[in-house]
Amino acid sequence: MLAALCAVCLLACCGLAWWQWTRFESASGTFQNLGYVLQWPLFGLFPAFMVWRMRRLAAQNRAKDQAEDQARDLAEAADRAVAGPAESRENAESRENAVAAPTASVSRPAAPSKAIAARAAVRSVTDDEDAEMAAYNRYLAELNAQDERRAG
Repeated sequence: MLAALCAVCLLACCGLAWWQWTRFESASGTFQNLGYVLQWPLFGLFPAFMVWRMRRLAAQNRAKDQAEDQARDLAEAADRAVAGPAESRENAESRENAVAAPTASVSRPAAPSKAIAARAAVRSVTDDEDAEMAAYNRYLAELNAQDERRAG
C-alpha cells in the first residue's frame, strides 16, 4: 500500500515536471520553470526515500533490541550457572511469589550512559598546572561531587 502511494506520488511529480518543461519551452517560459523541472522529480522521490529510511531504522532498532535481549539472557544464564541449584530454587520461589502478588509494572533500568564511563576517565585535579586552571578544575570537581550526592 505504501509503495503504491509512493509510486503515485512519483508519477504525479514527474507529470508536474513535464508540465514545467512545456512551460519552459513556451514563449513565456523562464528559468524558474527549468528549475522546477529539476525539482519536481526530487519531490516525487522523497516519500520513497522516507519509507526506505524508516524501514531501515526499524530494522536497526529490532536488531539492537534482539542483541540486548540475547545479552540479558546470556547474563541470566551465567548468573544461574554460578548461583547453583540452591539459589536457583530460592529465585524460582521468589518469582512465584512475585507473580502471585499484584505489583505495578516495573520498567527495565536504562543502560549505563557513556557519561558514566567518561567520568571514570577524567584525570584528577592537580595544582601543578596554571593556578587559575587548577582553581577552575577544583570548582568543576566540587560541582560533580554535588551532582553525585544528589543522584545517590
